[in-house]
Amino acid sequence: MLAEEIKKRMFAAMKAKRTVEKEILRVALGEIQTEEARGDAGPEVAERVVKKLVKSNRETLENTADAAARATLEEELEILESLLPKSLGVDAIVALLEPVAAAIAEAKADGPATGIAMKHLRAAGAAVEGRDVTLAVRRLREPGS
Repeated sequence: MLAEEIKKRMFAAMKAKRTVEKEILRVALGEIQTEEARGDAGPEVAERVVKKLVKSNRETLENTADAAARATLEEELEILESLLPKSLGVDAIVALLEPVAAAIAEAKADGPATGIAMKHLRAAGAAVEGRDVTLAVRRLREPGS
């Protein structure tokens, strides 16, 4: 269970005096426990919380100019992303979408094309990031691809 892994890593970080790791894991664990206290339980809760923290850190990183703050955010991102299942890259997504490539190419716009792609990827149980799916769909919709 992801929450248990976070606890173990947090205590190991405490013992090793890795402050940034300890603090970001403490934040993640606190968010997970808050969601569970609200009645939202299950293994997907922890993953959803970590993904939300990754997204938030990426947005903050984009708007941060201070080098020290950027370094800390990048370290936090690395730690948080290590907790998540590895997602497929754009090339792998394009290959996985091959059976529905014609339907994606023929869709009226990127939105419906992305819907077709996501439905296929979910059915396949693929771990993907939305921005990578968007890039894969665009690649499949390009003339001559």
